[in-house]
Amino acid sequence: MSADDVVLKHTEPVLLAELSEVAASYGPEDIGPVITPLYQELFRRLAAAGLTPTGPGLAYYEAAPQDAGPGGAGDAVLVHAGVAIGREELAKAVRRGEDGAGLGFDTVTLPGLDLAATVVHRGPMSRIVPTAQALAHWIDGNGYRSAGYARELYLECPDDQEQWVTEIQEPVVRA
Repeated sequence: MSADDVVLKHTEPVLLAELSEVAASYGPEDIGPVITPLYQELFRRLAAAGLTPTGPGLAYYEAAPQDAGPGGAGDAVLVHAGVAIGREELAKAVRRGEDGAGLGFDTVTLPGLDLAATVVHRGPMSRIVPTAQALAHWIDGNGYRSAGYARELYLECPDDQEQWVTEIQEPVVRA
């Protein structure tokens, strides 16, 4: 990854349909087994509700609640597997059902990031660590510091994971 590969930008808020679950850590070895079934179930529930995503998938993370497991959260993270949906389509789906909770997923307007250092990762998520490490080195070497967990914007996700294209969005502030 060259310095030209990193782009600093603002991201816009996005309405997401999402499912969430706790993973043991922020490492791909713990995220993968949690996030894959979450997305499979989310897309099944969206189809059952008659909703078509309006944009790509977007995963975000936060520290797990202290009561997430025996002995507290420790390194655990709360994984949010989301996909962009339209407000009008959501309103129609809610009108067809009893209420929003009956759709089987949560909806959230994910705030935009004031400033994110972003880089594109190509290939399976199991090989994301070198890309994330290179981004972290760029952040440290260019007068910034991380301001939270990175987000993952899934730009292309064909069946062949070697062809996946994912944008990592790391919230940053000036150091």
